[in-house]
This record gives sequence, C-alpha cells and structure tokens, in this order.
Amino acid sequence: MAGSQIDRVLCIFELLAHESGGAALTVIADRTDMPKSAVHRLLGDLARLGYVRQDPDTARYLLTTKLLSLGFAYLSASGADAAQPVLDRLARTSGELVRLAVVDRDRLTWVAKAQGTRSGLRYDPEMGAEPALFCTASGHAWLATLEDDAAIALAARQGFGRFDEHGPNAPRTISVLEEALRRARAQGFATVHESAAAGTSAMAAAILHPRKSCAIGTVSIAGPSFRMTPARIVELAPALLTAAAELSQASIGSEFLSETIRATATTAKRSGR
Repeated sequence: MAGSQIDRVLCIFELLAHESGGAALTVIADRTDMPKSAVHRLLGDLARLGYVRQDPDTARYLLTTKLLSLGFAYLSASGADAAQPVLDRLARTSGELVRLAVVDRDRLTWVAKAQGTRSGLRYDPEMGAEPALFCTASGHAWLATLEDDAAIALAARQGFGRFDEHGPNAPRTISVLEEALRRARAQGFATVHESAAAGTSAMAAAILHPRKSCAIGTVSIAGPSFRMTPARIVELAPALLTAAAELSQASIGSEFLSETIRATATTAKRSGR
C-alpha cells in the first residue's frame, strides 16, 4: 500500500482492533499490503512505545490498553461509560479523587476518574499513566490478589525508580512490600500513606472478573494525607468495597473494563483453562 508512515500505523491499529486474539506478522503484512520488513519495523516501534505487545506463546501481536486509555481519558469526562456513575458516586461520598485502573497483562493503567474535591487542595494527576506497582494503593490492591512470588516479580519488572522519586514511606525492601500485601489481603483493600508521593494517601480495592477470581482492575480514592487520615480511611472502606463490587458487575457493559475481560477470556482459551 502507498501512504505515509502514519497511514501505515493507523492501518495496523485498525486491523488489530478487530483481532482480540492478536494477529501474526505475516497476516498483518498481507492484510495491509505492506512488506513484512516494514511491518516488522513498525511493530517494533509500537511495542517499544507500549501500544502493542507480542504474545510470547503465539508470537501474535495485540493492542495494549495504552491506545485505549487515550480515548478513555476523553470519554471519562462525558459520563458515557457504565463505570462512570459508580466513580462519580464514590467521589461524592469521599470528597476526594477516585480513579479506575485496568489490568493490561503485567501493568495497570489509569483510564477514568471522578473528582470529589470542589474547593481547597486538590490531588489530580494526569490520566493514562501507569501506577507504580510497588508503592501505590492501586498497585498493592492488584498485587495482593496474586501469590507473593508473582506479585514481587511484577513489581520488580516494572522497577522501583530512584530512591527520592516517590514518597518517604515507599517500600524499600521486598519484605516491607510483602507485609503491605499481606495487610491488604487481610483487610480486603490496600492503603498507602505518603508512599507514592509526599503529602498524599490513598486506598484501593481490586475489581474482580465477574465470573473468575482474577482482578481486571482497581478502584482507588486518593487525597492529601491531612484529609485521608487512618480514621477517614476506615470510614470510607465500605463505600470503596461496594464500588469495587458494583464495577465488577458493571464491567461487561463498560468500555473501560470489558476489553480486559475479553483479553482474560482469550488468554484462558489459549491456555486450555
């Protein structure tokens, strides 16, 4: 096919958007009418940038949620998604920032939010980012659904950053991280205080697949530590857990979460589960 590099990239995106199980390099080249060498180079660049990934078992290429998160960041302001009313209600109840993150293989991506703070100090970071698994409530909530070995491996793969990059209470050893995960499992949700960033605290719960035990995402409440005190976190815990359960049930009708469900089903089918 003729056209610019942008035309070729968009053709690849459009093709993969209709292939939930991914597509092989030769299939992509044939359907886009591009040389395999050109497709291979473009896929390598897209993988490096985090927009596609290659399945290690089938060698097929799949879209990641990074591209979706760009659209979701826009959609989240419209309230059109099935998950948004749950986030809005939790934000009104808590008076703080509520965020939804989805699981994408070995990472989390924040894809939607609701801001409960209308005045005073607001904690409102950019959307579409990946929570640091080892020091955020969202990361701990997801990792706590896994066995310790798998959880630590995921956190290590993402990395721990510089010593001064996060808050003063960020876990500095594996044993401290494991203790945080045990605490999250015991209470049913994760909490961090000045861990991801100085002066902020957060709590998060895993959103479970509606028919399986695996996590498909997390819902979190975050705000300044002087408002998100331990006592306030205890008060908000029932509302957070209720929201997580509601999001699990609403996930099939949510663009934010249904893609993760389909990816989970595809992985299970390939593995014979």
